[in-house]
Amino acid sequence: HIGSASVPTVAVGDRVLKGQRIARAEGYVSVALHAPTSGTISAISELPVPHPSGLPAPCMVLDADGEDRWYERQTTEDYAAIAPSHLRNLVRDAGIVGLGGAGFPSFIKLNPGGPQGIDQLILNGIECEPYITCDDMLIRERSNEVLDGLRIMRHALQAKRAVIAIEDNKTIAYAALVQAVKARNEDVEVVMLPTVYPQGSEKQLVEVLTGKEVPKNGLPIHIGVVVQNVATATAIFRALAHGEPLISRIVTVTGMG
Repeated sequence: HIGSASVPTVAVGDRVLKGQRIARAEGYVSVALHAPTSGTISAISELPVPHPSGLPAPCMVLDADGEDRWYERQTTEDYAAIAPSHLRNLVRDAGIVGLGGAGFPSFIKLNPGGPQGIDQLILNGIECEPYITCDDMLIRERSNEVLDGLRIMRHALQAKRAVIAIEDNKTIAYAALVQAVKARNEDVEVVMLPTVYPQGSEKQLVEVLTGKEVPKNGLPIHIGVVVQNVATATAIFRALAHGEPLISRIVTVTGMG
């Protein structure tokens, strides 16, 4: 994630379970880290990571035991009864970051900001790059989870309105989402937009949907808008309803490689 690296809370030789927190957030722009499966921590050191810089980064090596045993999960079903500030801490502890590509800690973008509050929460269902289809497939198969995550984020932000944006080349996903909204009688607007690159970019999307331009060196929150990704919404729902921290995501595999 973007920000400060999390700090290990386990040592070499420790046995851990799937979903167990193995590193805590350090500083404000940071989130916790969790074990993706059960096994033993065999190293904590600087190691090469897949990044164009070729530079190493702090890493943990987890030797999987093949059992994939879960840590005892804590669920939070009645999110509406939780204070927004506590809700943000739960999202932070679950290690959730924006899944649109930037990896920004999601709990920060769930802060309602100043006294003007949040007028509009935009859920971005527009893929950030050509060929990527993971959000498309997510919306098709998990429309209800997307809406549940939207509800949770809207409660945390106390947003007055909610909009989900989808490109017009995702007709199946659009139809699935519209049907889910109608079936649940959700107070959510689903908008289909032309497939134009780079409309998935946050500031461009805000201007298309609201007619407002994000100020230079500013953020959408400065004009009362927050943008979150559809996959981030699903991750937040699964963290609260199923006790699943962010240890996996849907990806697209494409190209000649």
